Amino acid sequence: MKGRMATNIGNIIIDNEVVSKYAGLAAVECYGIVGMAMVTVKEDLVKILKRESLSKGVKVTIIDNKIDIDFHVVVVYGVKISAVADNLISTVKYKVEKFTGMEVTKINIFVEGVRVD
Repeated sequence: MKGRMATNIGNIIIDNEVVSKYAGLAAVECYGIVGMAMVTVKEDLVKILKRESLSKGVKVTIIDNKIDIDFHVVVVYGVKISAVADNLISTVKYKVEKFTGMEVTKINIFVEGVRVD
């Protein structure tokens, strides 16, 4: 379902893909996040997605103008995952709510891999 807002001169409809891409861009700016991940079921491999494919590692669900977001991420080796997750949640929640005008009610984070630099 798409996000919908009514104004005094018309409606604004926001597609899930737009929110996914924006949330993905906000996420990769967070400390400790290497990138979004996509798991290939056939080979059970984790692939780090390029910037133009970030939305494939993010799933957005919008129901009654409330947003739930699932992230599949790869983190940097040596970071505390709970600290990275807290930072990711607060940053993305703030940015997506400001961008869309809708409430983010849930953010789930799936750590799909660790990258050693």
